[in-house]
Amino acid sequence: FHGIISREQADEILAGVEGAYILRESQRQPGCYTLALRFGNQTLNYRLFYDGKHFVGEKRFESIHDLVTDGLITLYIETKASEYISKMTTNPIYEHIGYATLLREKVSRRLSRTKNESRKASVTSEENTPVEKITSLVRRAALTQNDNHFNYEKAHNFKVHTFRGPHWCEYCANFMWGLIAQGVRCSDCGLNVHKQCSKYVPNDCQPDLKRIKRVYCCDLTTLVKAHNTQRPMVVDSCIREIEARGLKSEGLYRVSGFTEHIEDVKMAFDRDGDKADISANIYPDINIITGALKLYFRDLPIPVITYDTYSKFIEAAKISNPDERLEAIHEVLMLLPAAHYETLRYLMIHLKKVTLHEKDNFMNAENLGIVFGPTLMRPPEDSTLATLNDMRYQKLIVQILIENEDVLF
Repeated sequence: FHGIISREQADEILAGVEGAYILRESQRQPGCYTLALRFGNQTLNYRLFYDGKHFVGEKRFESIHDLVTDGLITLYIETKASEYISKMTTNPIYEHIGYATLLREKVSRRLSRTKNESRKASVTSEENTPVEKITSLVRRAALTQNDNHFNYEKAHNFKVHTFRGPHWCEYCANFMWGLIAQGVRCSDCGLNVHKQCSKYVPNDCQPDLKRIKRVYCCDLTTLVKAHNTQRPMVVDSCIREIEARGLKSEGLYRVSGFTEHIEDVKMAFDRDGDKADISANIYPDINIITGALKLYFRDLPIPVITYDTYSKFIEAAKISNPDERLEAIHEVLMLLPAAHYETLRYLMIHLKKVTLHEKDNFMNAENLGIVFGPTLMRPPEDSTLATLNDMRYQKLIVQILIENEDVLF
């Protein structure tokens, strides 16, 4: 460390010594520190930061020496192989090796197991559909072609990763250079690629169950792809149990079960997945199961009605003409990710069944809208005021979805 010196003085100290470096305090901005590094017969100056570790960019280092070493490697590679690096993503071998090959084999095996069931489902879902109604034939066809769940697109969840020992990119098959944070790894499927290659990888993530540690608080699309199901198994299991023994229960979904018992159900799903026992023998109070289902929706990192479509749904709900409003809601439904759409469709069919027993359970579409509005949709910004302003529209959206589920879905 050389204290407060100018760039010119730093250049004089480092002149003629490749790879040498010093630290200095800025003359122009006292209290700010600069790393001066000699490379390529010139002195390069970088603003230096510290938050427990040293950094000039995204990577964090325990020591300045490690930072400089990694920086020299990167500078050398980028200088000597810039043309080669620029071509790395133009001729990828992703389709022929590693992850992509393994993915194709997995999908082929699953397709062969369920092809017949998928074809039957496709035929039954598209027959006898009135032309005059607003329908979702395009979406249904997209869901049923090649098995519904295989058509769910999912982007990789890349995070910067430090690889131990030499490692090669699974997109371009080139070496990952540097001491630490040489590339990125998908935390859901384990795909390892250069950071620049990650921009070109298709949205074909196939999550590995070994990496998905829980059911609640897990991204909806990630969960269904990991478990190879159309919808989250929590939704299927809870709705199946509710319809078997709770449709006539007074205040269904409005009455709360004991919080500690709901947490027990949550832990059971996280621990046992679709083998979780939520039968009447274990949880005789059906409100515990409805509470667990609502908790699942509330805990989703991205709500069933996604942040991207939230404002469009609210705007659609504000349309005064009923027919135009229904059409607008239908158009926004088509923007939902396939797994979210399918989950919402299945839930609305269930809630419609709940309303058919209104004489017993006293739950009509409006009451269910009050319960499920803020559960299924949340504003992108965490604003209490925005939430309060939108509550009546949230309720109205769910109410319309329930009342018109046969038309909208």
